[in-house]
Amino acid sequence: MRTLTFFNHAGGAAKTSLALNVGHALSRDGYRVLLVDLDPQANLSTWLGHSLVPDAQTAFDTAVNSEARLPAPQQVHGMHLIPSNLHLALSEGQMMAQEGSTLNLRYALDEVKSEYDVVLVDSPPSLGKLAVMAALAADQLIVPVPTRAKGLNGLPGVLAALNTYRRLRPDLRVGLFVPTLYDSRNSHDRDVLEALRAQLQPLAAPLSYRPATWNDSAGTGEPILVYSPSSPAAAEVKRLAQEIEQTAALTRGVTHG
Repeated sequence: MRTLTFFNHAGGAAKTSLALNVGHALSRDGYRVLLVDLDPQANLSTWLGHSLVPDAQTAFDTAVNSEARLPAPQQVHGMHLIPSNLHLALSEGQMMAQEGSTLNLRYALDEVKSEYDVVLVDSPPSLGKLAVMAALAADQLIVPVPTRAKGLNGLPGVLAALNTYRRLRPDLRVGLFVPTLYDSRNSHDRDVLEALRAQLQPLAAPLSYRPATWNDSAGTGEPILVYSPSSPAAAEVKRLAQEIEQTAALTRGVTHG
């Protein structure tokens, strides 16, 4: 089992949409996939129709109790999901009082490693305890970077956070940087993409800015490959899933029903 955390402390980088849709693409390709929503905004959970769930169905107990196992996951679109809710934000205060709590998710995932091939964690857009726990649970970080000045300017903070996390997990690294929201017609976007290519390795092919397709698929509660399987957005999701499959060296187990 490999655990990959979609990480960027800035909002609007496309962490949630990538975690969900890459997970779905990998599931369709025969991987046993667990999605873990650690963002109290619960956008991933809402997209998949699991908003307003009880605290016991979220990772709340896992975050605040080193002895807690993961809750029973929900099944959706061939994947398993541990959803989130707004109350998950309250775990941050309790985690601060417990030394080592940011490793709780990693230990809990060890208990289910025979059940999944890949775990994809959607981290919150912050540098709080939940984001640290999400990062420390990972074998690799997948870092979406918008091809905007905001994305480029935020990179030093992302890399500084990674260096801090390595004090506890020296083996932690970025498996893939993913340029997002790319508009090839925009000279600024092209310039930012070239700057990312000069600074970052490994760098995925860019994901195009296609707001209608992404927003509409979220509105229907469906992954891109269900909502619009023949669209350019779907083709880009498949390509990114293949890139992640290769960079993370994923292997398949026995597919669950």
